[in-house]
Amino acid sequence: MIRKFGAFTALLTMAMLSFAVCAQAQPVPWQMGLQPAADERMSDIIGLHTFILYIITIVSLFVLGLLVWIMVRFNSKANPTASATTHNTTLEVLWTVVPVLILVAIAIPSFRLLYFEDVIPPADMTVKAIGKQWFWTYEYPDNGNFTFDAQMVADRRSQPMVPDGPPRMLGTTNHVVVPIGKTVRLITTGADVIHSWAIPAFGVKIDAVPGRINQSWFKADKEGTYYGQCSELCGARHAYMPITVDVVSQEKFDMWVAEAKTKFASVGAPTRVAADH
Repeated sequence: MIRKFGAFTALLTMAMLSFAVCAQAQPVPWQMGLQPAADERMSDIIGLHTFILYIITIVSLFVLGLLVWIMVRFNSKANPTASATTHNTTLEVLWTVVPVLILVAIAIPSFRLLYFEDVIPPADMTVKAIGKQWFWTYEYPDNGNFTFDAQMVADRRSQPMVPDGPPRMLGTTNHVVVPIGKTVRLITTGADVIHSWAIPAFGVKIDAVPGRINQSWFKADKEGTYYGQCSELCGARHAYMPITVDVVSQEKFDMWVAEAKTKFASVGAPTRVAADH
């Protein structure tokens, strides 16, 4: 049921934002709701969010209506003689059982989603993201074991200064590239302080902690360019650690890998920092 909610809400959100740049998953002016999903996990997250939103809306309207009814029905003018009732067994059972049932209705799909996100399916490829102050380093151990840095594109090379440039403070000098429809195992760690790798359209947010390895996964089902940012306060330039992921066809990915093997250094070789002049 939650996945049906997610699919419906994702389609509705995309329709509402059709006037915006939906091929590039990024925040848009006056946006309401979450970014359109480009991954099954995010569709499920949107579905759970919508399901709970319905519940809290109904509960809020019920409580508001109850308060208004009490103020109108039991004010001193309408009800000058107050009731001396102190207990009502039926009412007390209801206001205990109903909230419990509501919480159970929320808990079951929540636990299912948490399990679905936590258990990593057999991966088609692995990408390692290393958080540094204040940029990301990536490694592709399954595709040639090359590595590269991704730093933020300068304002003068971004929108609106360059109309066809990347969004300001979201574009990077090098992009993570993955093939569509493939399960990507994401490994994260930190080189200095705690960072957090997050792409809203994929429903991925995972800490990069120095001295330990965390892992997550995603499986993009739409081609396009997707943006995210470091989501853990990591120092003075925390706001300048964007993430850019290109989801392409398998053919384009194979071509990119062949080029990347000659363009970027191998893991263990001297690091090549992408300077922005």
